[in-house]
Amino acid sequence: MIFDPLYMGILLFALVLSGIVSLIVKTRFKAGQKVFIQSGLSGADVARAILADAGIKDVTVLEHQGFLSDHYNPLNKTLNLSKEVYHGTNASAAGVAAHEVGHAIQHAENYFPMWLRSFLVPVANIGSNLGPWLVIIGIMLMAAYSQTLGQNVAILGVILFGFATLFTLVTVPVEFDASARAKKTLARLSIIQPGREYNTVSGVLLAAGLTYVAAAITALLQLLYWAHKAGLLGRRDD
Repeated sequence: MIFDPLYMGILLFALVLSGIVSLIVKTRFKAGQKVFIQSGLSGADVARAILADAGIKDVTVLEHQGFLSDHYNPLNKTLNLSKEVYHGTNASAAGVAAHEVGHAIQHAENYFPMWLRSFLVPVANIGSNLGPWLVIIGIMLMAAYSQTLGQNVAILGVILFGFATLFTLVTVPVEFDASARAKKTLARLSIIQPGREYNTVSGVLLAAGLTYVAAAITALLQLLYWAHKAGLLGRRDD
């Protein structure tokens, strides 16, 4: 089944889409590094300024290893910024740092989509790994043992993978909301100036957001594939 032309086509499409988006992100980020902001604040300074403005005092800003590995950890309330972002005094650093603070603010405000995404993490991890195998096992059971049992096992696999797909779909509004908060706050606090600085930050954050859109599209296509194989979208092709 893993050599099914349709499935291989989906994987190839996902690979190409991911590669294109990754190239866009890296290109936009590097271009943004050349646009130095007039406020002169580093990414770490930006993060701390926005946290203070939001009244959040229990989040620690840390330097983190790895290019574009920036993230907010809600478990220990740390804002982990890559070297380029932590020390950078450019539009890319300001935008990424503010975006990650946006997640900290979402956490503090119990932003529902972020809460839902966190809730889905365990079952999404199980579903992405186990779901496809259950569909395959179900198809084998339908062919060799019991149509009903096999169908039920396959449907269970689709449901589990559906949770993984839902996770990627929910992630999209979470990320774009964090970016919207970032741009609004950066402008309001005059950390970035209207015009070139603001437009560059917007471009960097939009490119970053496209990675989550690409992941959601890929997951949705895979879900439709497994649903088709389980016979939920009409006649199943063996």
